[in-house]
Amino acid sequence: MARTKEFDPDAALQSALRLFWRRGYEATSMADLEKHLGIGRASIYATFGNKRELYLKALDRYRQATGPQLLRELSQPGPALPGVRAVVRRFATEATAEDHRLTGCFIVNSAAELAPHDSAACRLVEDSWDHLETLLHSTLVRAQTQGELPEDRDPRTLARMLLVLLQGLRVVGKASTDPGRVRDAAEQALALLD
Repeated sequence: MARTKEFDPDAALQSALRLFWRRGYEATSMADLEKHLGIGRASIYATFGNKRELYLKALDRYRQATGPQLLRELSQPGPALPGVRAVVRRFATEATAEDHRLTGCFIVNSAAELAPHDSAACRLVEDSWDHLETLLHSTLVRAQTQGELPEDRDPRTLARMLLVLLQGLRVVGKASTDPGRVRDAAEQALALLD
């Protein structure tokens, strides 16, 4: 008779996500995972695979969890640009919040730590960025169609600029002690939408 799991795999994955997000991949050992998750190494391997596979599952969970909020913010009925402005300002606020500065963004952290040499991590990071760029692009196209964005603006290049800005805000916000640097950059980028 097969043994039933004595832990909740979903809760364990969420716990691993928080640990990897806070410490990073390299700084998190299997012993750290065992202690933090409260389960043995054999159970971790049997349920999630090795440390890298667990990390990738945690990164995918994070990526999927952030999408719905962005979709809600950018697909509100009525004028489209207020949603874009709200997202940019939210990213700037989060990037400079003390609790967020300690962890940063898990996608950005993974882009810096693993994506340059791990193709699976790179794919997840790129998928996240593609999703954000697509949401921004479709919102900016809607804004242009509704007369909110001048005709001479290219929604695709604006979406890409905003994607890079949003990720950059998170990097600078994590390292800088000057929140004005992040806020000023966000507001300057938003001026390009006028």
